[in-house]
Amino acid sequence: MPRPKDDFEQLYPCDFYTPEELLDEGMMYSVYEIARLLQGLEPDAEIDVGTEDILLDWAIPWVMRNADELVVAEPPAEDEPGYYGLKDE
Repeated sequence: MPRPKDDFEQLYPCDFYTPEELLDEGMMYSVYEIARLLQGLEPDAEIDVGTEDILLDWAIPWVMRNADELVVAEPPAEDEPGYYGLKDE
């Protein structure tokens, strides 16, 4: 259900990192690691499954929106995610 803006104490701009701001050149990241980085966490930060699911809701569209600037690698195993990194210039 929509809520009035006045219901919230503070509103923030909806800014997202660019791939160059978020990812280190020469490194590849799983979508789970990207999700953590988008929230200012370390890529290996311990978070609960519910929080991780919410963070993935942000990370997957971010990867899709920035696909032109990224490369993808096959997962190391069938039950693991693929890895993403910056496209070489």
